[in-house]
Amino acid sequence: MDVHGRTDAAVLVPLYVADGELHAVFTKRREDMRRHAGEISFPGGRQDPDEDLRQTALREAEEEIGLPPAAVDVLGALNPVGTFVTSYAVYPFVGLIESGHGWVPSPDEVHSVLELPLRGLRDAHGRKRLIRRGVPFTTDIYGIAGSDDVIWGATARMLADLLERVGHLLD
Repeated sequence: MDVHGRTDAAVLVPLYVADGELHAVFTKRREDMRRHAGEISFPGGRQDPDEDLRQTALREAEEEIGLPPAAVDVLGALNPVGTFVTSYAVYPFVGLIESGHGWVPSPDEVHSVLELPLRGLRDAHGRKRLIRRGVPFTTDIYGIAGSDDVIWGATARMLADLLERVGHLLD
C-alpha cells in the first residue's frame, strides 16, 4: 500500500501477553528532539537505502529500545499512515515478543519506554483539543492511565487500526 509522504519510514508495534492481557510497547520521545518532541510513538524511523521497510522497523526498534530483531516474530503489517507536518509515509509492522524484556532506551532519542495494556488504551479513547506550533485542533487521542500524556496523530491512527483488528481479543 502507498500513502502520502515524501520520506518512507517504518515502525515496529511490539505486542506481548502478560497476565492474560495484550500489551503494546511505545516510546516517549525526548522533549528536545527536533521532530515529534515529547510524543508517544512506536519505535521506528526513516528507511535506509539498502533495506526493506520490515528491516527498517526491526533495526529502529533495536536502536531505540534495545529489542533484538531475533526476539521479534513479525506477524504482519497495519495500514500505512502519513504524517501531516513532517511528511513521512510510515509503515507499521506488528511483532510478537516475550514479556519481561529489559529495555535499553537510546539516550539520544528516547525519554522512556512505555508498556501499555491495549484494553486500557481502548477504554481511554476520546477526542481532545490540542495546540501544536500555535495551531489549535481537535483530534482523536488515547489517554495513558496515571499520566497527562496522550497518544495522538499518526500513532493514534495506527493504534486505532490495531485495536480494530484485535479488539475481539480484549473482551
